[in-house]
Amino acid sequence: MIKRPANSRSSAPVVPLRKGTTLQMVRLACPDAAQCSLISESFGLPVLDSDAIRDLHEKLMVETAAALDEALGERAMQIHLQRIVGAFVGSAYGAGQFYSRAVSEARDATAKSACDDRDEDVDGPVGFDSTAQRKREFAADMALQSHALRMAAEGAVAAYEQVVGEAWKPFERATENPGKAVDRKAAELQMAALG
Repeated sequence: MIKRPANSRSSAPVVPLRKGTTLQMVRLACPDAAQCSLISESFGLPVLDSDAIRDLHEKLMVETAAALDEALGERAMQIHLQRIVGAFVGSAYGAGQFYSRAVSEARDATAKSACDDRDEDVDGPVGFDSTAQRKREFAADMALQSHALRMAAEGAVAAYEQVVGEAWKPFERATENPGKAVDRKAAELQMAALG
């Protein structure tokens, strides 16, 4: 029989953390200003003023912090702004994911409509858009929405750093798993009953 060396690691339980959404994740999911301008031009949509959206949200957050300055202590302000900025970032990320799905559906529909052997994807009567065209237009609308929310999130993150004095990071908390505690208690009761 082979003797194995004792494990030098401590036997303390490892608590997994629930990872928060970062601004980098938002930037990867949502289109940037150049792509958004190209989409606007290609689909005849309004061109967004990205810098104005970002600046307005930064100013909004800074003014909110100034209004609460006397009522909140430094740590309370940090926690409050952490939550608000987290909501902006989470909203933008959700919109970016929705945009990505819309683009995938538009690509699939466009690829299917390019196949001459399919009857179900043939354009409708004159004056009506095809399904593929409607999906492309919907994806373009989602691009503008997700970009606008990205810029709002970037403004909020910049304001956080300006007010708090440190870069914003998503809050990471321990994952909740109440089932384990209940299972453990049930096992203890059952073992006690067995004697």
